[in-house]
Amino acid sequence: MQETVARAAASRAIPFDAAKLDRLMEAAGFDILIATSKHNVQYLLGAERAIFFDYMDALGVSRYLPVLVYPKGAPEKSVYVGHRLEAHQRALAPPWVPQVRTESNGSVDAVTRAADLIRQSGVPMKQIGIEFPFMPMDAGKALADALPGAELKDAVLVLERLRAVKSAEELAKLKTASELVIASMLAVIAGHGRGTTKRQLSDALRLAEANRGLTFEYCLLACGSSHNRAPSAQRWEQGEVLSLDSGGNYQGYIGDLARMAVLGEPDGELKDCLAEIEAVQRAAFAAVRPGVLGGDIYVAAERQLAQIGQRDCTEFLAHGMGLVSHEAPRLTAKGPVPYDDTDAHQPLEPGMVVSIETTMKHPKRGFIKLEDTVAVTATGYEIFGERGRGWNLGGSASAVSVDASTRAESR
Repeated sequence: MQETVARAAASRAIPFDAAKLDRLMEAAGFDILIATSKHNVQYLLGAERAIFFDYMDALGVSRYLPVLVYPKGAPEKSVYVGHRLEAHQRALAPPWVPQVRTESNGSVDAVTRAADLIRQSGVPMKQIGIEFPFMPMDAGKALADALPGAELKDAVLVLERLRAVKSAEELAKLKTASELVIASMLAVIAGHGRGTTKRQLSDALRLAEANRGLTFEYCLLACGSSHNRAPSAQRWEQGEVLSLDSGGNYQGYIGDLARMAVLGEPDGELKDCLAEIEAVQRAAFAAVRPGVLGGDIYVAAERQLAQIGQRDCTEFLAHGMGLVSHEAPRLTAKGPVPYDDTDAHQPLEPGMVVSIETTMKHPKRGFIKLEDTVAVTATGYEIFGERGRGWNLGGSASAVSVDASTRAESR
């Protein structure tokens, strides 16, 4: 079976920009790159994740650890070591990698086999880039023992820069994910009314996303005057707001959006609050275009924030989206997930994708938020999943939306 996979793989094109990866590795001083996270292995392999391990890592006394080895400038010597339980899957859809070995049993076994293949290839291996956060301690020690002359360096940022600009295929998946998340939210809002618990709403959204082909990842929801967004027995009552914020995964790519609903008609205060949030969102959108510094998104949003009535309880956040949340472009060093604001000082490029979110924690009316996924295009931006931006009415048959402002066309 291994020979069959290797022969079939030889005719497949490399699914990523190998020349860009070589440049990034050269700049970082890597001879070899070893990817072990599910998202980066999926990206480099150009194949779906192992079916048996899509939802879990643990197996007996070890864990699933896919290992993809890429030598700088020598893709023909690349190796993929997978678990024996994915052998049939890789035989049916062989990846491009010349050597595919689906025979490992756990983390240590996987990296030991990979190290043996690295030595046999004869490629330089003085400096090896690995994903420190995604390499178990037992596997990392085994790799260091197997390659005693090599220096292990962190490759997370190299792989992130490789993925920062999305291909047309990736953009299509992110758009699909976003649209399906919105469709799921609107269906749940339309189908649930007074007395529904937050836990019931979360469960309903899980099913709605699964029925539309998404892998449900999370649901953060708040209702009434509470700012607590965990599922609970709290009930959604007449006149109360509901905030839905969910991540749905489509073939590995995440749709992460937030929309609002209310039981009954929104009053003037609620309309004003959502209109203020919408104004901040639109100001941030307008700053998204090629060549503009990533930090200008924050400049535009904060300028609008200063003009709204509820500015003391409203906050703004923008971050990259793709195979994981909060990937490049990285636009702030002050957000809830700590990292450097590298892309705040670099120009945006077509194909980058940004999640833009404005949150109001109103002391009386509750948690009010909009979150949108925005792609940088050649001429400006495109919003993925734009429906339902106003006050969606709970329990309505068609999830009617009372818009806070006139829907603007994507620039």
